[in-house]
Amino acid sequence: MDINERTEDDVPRDVSMLAVPRVGVVATIDELPRVAVMDAAGEPVPAISDFLNTLLASGASPGSVRSYALALLRWWRFLAAVEVPWTHATRVEVRDFVLWMRFVANPTVGASPSRSGGVNRGGYAPATINHNLAVLRSFYTDRIDAGHGPLVNPVPEALGRGGQRLDTHHNPMQPFERHRRAPLRQKLPTRLPRSLPDHLFDALFAVLGSDRDRALVAFYVSSGARASELLGVDLDRVDVGAQRIGVHRKGSGRLQWLPASADAFVWLRLYQQHQQRPDGERALWLTLRAPHRPLTYPALRRVLQRANDQLDTHWTLHDLRHTAAHRMTADPALSLTDVQWVMGHAQLSTTQLYLRPREEEVVARVLEHHQQQRRPAAATRPAAPLTGGYRPEVLRALLGGAGDVR
Repeated sequence: MDINERTEDDVPRDVSMLAVPRVGVVATIDELPRVAVMDAAGEPVPAISDFLNTLLASGASPGSVRSYALALLRWWRFLAAVEVPWTHATRVEVRDFVLWMRFVANPTVGASPSRSGGVNRGGYAPATINHNLAVLRSFYTDRIDAGHGPLVNPVPEALGRGGQRLDTHHNPMQPFERHRRAPLRQKLPTRLPRSLPDHLFDALFAVLGSDRDRALVAFYVSSGARASELLGVDLDRVDVGAQRIGVHRKGSGRLQWLPASADAFVWLRLYQQHQQRPDGERALWLTLRAPHRPLTYPALRRVLQRANDQLDTHWTLHDLRHTAAHRMTADPALSLTDVQWVMGHAQLSTTQLYLRPREEEVVARVLEHHQQQRRPAAATRPAAPLTGGYRPEVLRALLGGAGDVR
């Protein structure tokens, strides 16, 4: 019998009633891979640690390794709830795992408003589910190649003709073809990059509480750098004369000098005049309160959250990057490849997403169109007849024409 098949005596698992315990954590450790998935006993899971070391050896960034570890922790908790060892997991467990992620309440949401202003309810987002499936597929492939785990990868993969992976021999000069989604993969909704219109950006900028925060936001919306890239800038990577900052690109880690607005450097100068800096500290962005240390992403995100609380909005740091891209694509002096270079997009198709106008801009233009359609009609509409008094023909006979009527 195939390990991915069940007999008629097996009872389907009801994931809606499944209580997944929050056992285990992703912890920082001293040895490689620097992060580890800890089981309920507080010990690292050896299979996951070996896989994460493989990722590191393959050039993955520490952030990517941590992301994979969090996805595997979610899978480990699910297996603990269904009481199935990871080496005996089949496609049935993967299917039930996807059902649980889709329809069972996500413990990380529900307490905070969503971007649309409502409250998040239900399961995980489709992109999160697809990411988790990709991580599991890679994990089991690595373990099978190492001689561990099941004989067959329990995570299905979409295959093309002859059993080959899709786009194995893709011609880079041709666009990618559309294919059917792999089994269990979720359909991703088309989402436009969310950016701030000018009046909403001005409102956000006005409630920021320090020159440091104003400088950071000004750099985000003018340089297009990612949140982690800008926070990683040190004092040696600021060229005021050339009006550029040097960031290490996410993923590749290469150094790229990005142009920024003059206003950003003005706010940077104001921030540096009052910032206390410990001896030998080279990080550009520091905490405002002692002990002064490099500013972290969670701390900067909390700055934006406080501004959102004042404005009753839900902007994110990545929305500032979207705003920068939207502004640059709207400038006819910049080509699309110019914007691609600044944003660091690997594919031009990613930059093309910012060519789509904002919803509110389309609505405003359509309403203006309707107003223009009404103006000619109003100009040619015949005058309403006079009511009361003399009839028009009598007035013409007495006064010599309608043009002489006062």
